[in-house]
This record gives sequence, structure tokens and C-alpha cells, in this order.
Amino acid sequence: MRGVPVWQPRKNCSIGEDKMTAMRKWQHRFLVRCIGSETNVAIRPASPVSADFLLMPAARHLAQSMRIDVSSLRGSGRAGRILKGDVLRAIASRRGDFSVPPPTTHLSTLPTVLQSEDSSSLLSSDSRDGAFEDIPNTNMRKIIAKRLTESKATVPHLYSTVACEIDAALSMRNVLAKAGTKVSVNDIVIKCVALALRDVPEAAAQWDQKTGIPGRVSDTIDVSVAVATPSGLITPIVPKVDQLGLGQISATIKDLATRARDNKLQPHEFQGGAFTVSNLGMFGITEFSAVINMPQAGILAVGGAVPSILPALAKNGERKLRKANVMNARLSSDRRAIDEAVAGQFLSVFKHYIENPRLLML
Repeated sequence: MRGVPVWQPRKNCSIGEDKMTAMRKWQHRFLVRCIGSETNVAIRPASPVSADFLLMPAARHLAQSMRIDVSSLRGSGRAGRILKGDVLRAIASRRGDFSVPPPTTHLSTLPTVLQSEDSSSLLSSDSRDGAFEDIPNTNMRKIIAKRLTESKATVPHLYSTVACEIDAALSMRNVLAKAGTKVSVNDIVIKCVALALRDVPEAAAQWDQKTGIPGRVSDTIDVSVAVATPSGLITPIVPKVDQLGLGQISATIKDLATRARDNKLQPHEFQGGAFTVSNLGMFGITEFSAVINMPQAGILAVGGAVPSILPALAKNGERKLRKANVMNARLSSDRRAIDEAVAGQFLSVFKHYIENPRLLML
């Protein structure tokens, strides 16, 4: 606006309180000029600033990290606030020659037990109480560690999870038990996996490193089952699972697991296979992700059943809640050989079989 003076700082005006004082004097002269009298003009004194707000957050953080004593600093901010630049200038002026304040906790305030102990005993792990023993790895564990590291490092893992209701499978299991045939949930899962691989053969593929294309392992559906042994995890193979009944599958797995723990398996009984199943439901694990067993391209990680509340199907416009046992199955697949579509088809078929276990009897 024309006729309204604009305040300009003087060349010899210093930073800080002098600058603020010069600005207030200019405001006072401007008001006097507008009103025409000094008697009606009163400059409101600056409100005092608490000591807690004199140190700005950035300046406080820098001062604490660099151990700078700010009690002697003169702030260049408004109303004498200490800015980050003030702390930086203090650091530059001292050129790093500033002392570190002693810790607030003195040795006399420490517990008597700590004072009586030698400092070297606190840092040395050998003198601590409690014995331990280094157990060397077996050859099997060394091979497992090498192959799992190679699998995670070179195979692009694709994870897909499906939730299955297994109440019908549990009921069928009870019926078979009353008839004298004892089968486990894992036996039913392996049978469903075999039928799903039969219906979706692309899920039984493997990645050929030489040709760079996915290929079939064999014409038969051989499923590997993860078994824990004292020397490490091993995956004995159940051959032609799709052609076996639940009783035969149960007997075969028990025999393979027993001989695996006794280290009596033949090489052809644990080398190869088209697919792997790993079940940790008996340990209370609800879901997990398994590492692909090379050269296979897929492994199904099965968790334990969890009682859940689900919405019931609407009948006559009424909606009710129902209780069901839900089991999570997570597929880890080699993305180069099994893409998302194939993984989805396999899990969908697997879910259909395990939720309709009567189809296993056909």
C-alpha cells in the first residue's frame, strides 16, 4: 500500500534481542505516526517464556546426542529460544574439544553384589554359571542345511493358503475307528493331496535347470512325507498313493517312519517323489510355511484344526452361526514351475476332497 512504511532492519542490527527490540521500536513509531500521540500508545511487554520451552526440540536432541551444555548458550530465536543453529555454532567454536559429563549413576549407588564382582567376570561367558555342550552336526543335518539354503536362495517361493473344514473328515475317521480301521488326519490329508495331484497334474511338476522348462517327475503319484528323526528331517516316499486306501496309506507311513527313525531306509525310499506333505498339527501348530524340497516344486504345510464360528448358509432368509473345525493348508510352490493359477486349482481341488471325504472311498 502507498503511504504505509515498510520495516527494514538496520545494517548494524544484530541477531537476537537487538533485532526484536528494533522491530518493536519501529512498530511504536508507526503507531505514533498513525494516532498522532504517544500518550495513547503502549507497547505490550513480551510474555515471559518458560525455561522448558527455551530449548527447541531439534536443538535439545542435538545437544543431548553431542553432550553439549546449553546453560551458557545465548539463543538467537524469538524471546531468546535456543535453536539448532546455536548448538551447531557452539560445536564449531569448540572444535570438538568439549567434555562429556559424568554419568548420573555413581558406583556407590550400585548394588553390593555388582560391586563385589570382578568386571572381567561380567564380560567373560566362560565364567558364567551353567554348562553347555557343542553338539556337532551329523552328515544328514549338513546335507539338509545345504539343500534348504540352496532352495531358499535359488527357488522363488510362491505361498498360497486355503482354509478347510474337516468336520466331515473327523466324523469319517471315527466311523472307521469303530469298524477297526484306525487312520490319522495326516493319512486323510495325504490321500486328498494324491487325488488333487491326479486331477491337477501340473502341480506335480519340477523345474529343469538344464532345459529351463517345467517337466513331470514321473507318471505315478509318489508323495513324500516329512518325518522327524534324531539325525534330522527326512522325507520317505509313499508310492502310488492315489491307488491306495486309507488303511494301506496308514500302514505304509507307519512302516516308513519307524525305519526312518532307525536309519534303515533304502536310498530309493527317500530320494525322488513328486510332492511333499509336512504336518505339524499334532504339535499344536495352526499354520506355517515350509521350504520346498528340491528338485520338487511343491510342498503342502498342514496345521492343526481350530474350532471356529462361521456363518451358516441362509435358509428362508434366516442367518445363523455354526461351529466348525477349520484347518489351514499352505502351499509353497516353485513359481517357475507352478504359477498362481495352478496353485489355486490344486488347493481348490484339495479343499473339495477333504471337505467331502466320501469321495476318497470311490
